[in-house]
Amino acid sequence: MSPDKQVTSYLDNLGIEYKMIEHPAVYTTEQADEYVKGMDVARIKSMFLTDKKKHNFYLFIMGDDHRLDMKKFGEVVDGKGIKMASEKSLKDKMNLSAGMVSIFGLLNNKDKDVKVFIEKKIALDGYMTFHPNDNTKTVFIKAEDMYRFIKSLGYDYQIIDL
Repeated sequence: MSPDKQVTSYLDNLGIEYKMIEHPAVYTTEQADEYVKGMDVARIKSMFLTDKKKHNFYLFIMGDDHRLDMKKFGEVVDGKGIKMASEKSLKDKMNLSAGMVSIFGLLNNKDKDVKVFIEKKIALDGYMTFHPNDNTKTVFIKAEDMYRFIKSLGYDYQIIDL
């Protein structure tokens, strides 16, 4: 089953309504924003992070108009030397490539060892946008459905103020 079909099938099984659009491959939030211009959605940046020793992995969901202060994030999550995880770690942990990071990668995290954090500024926004493990498509889901999706996989999440 293709990655996007895996995502939509899972959402369908949960009864989560979504909309999906197709577009050319995008690798940055700026490129992705071109395809949702004028739509009433929260533009999201999903970042896959790790600590200095690569013992902890974090999925951080934030507004795409913000820059992440890695040091402050580390203080909030009690992690040392927070940095972007390598492409190898992203592939190993979530079976994703760079440019495809999203909550839907949690479907592939067999070890259930990725910690999920959501920026407070976007935590209650209406519709959010994520790649369905394929950067040629974008899925729109409601914030409350994002939380339901995360919980359905057995993950907890924390809303943090950076």
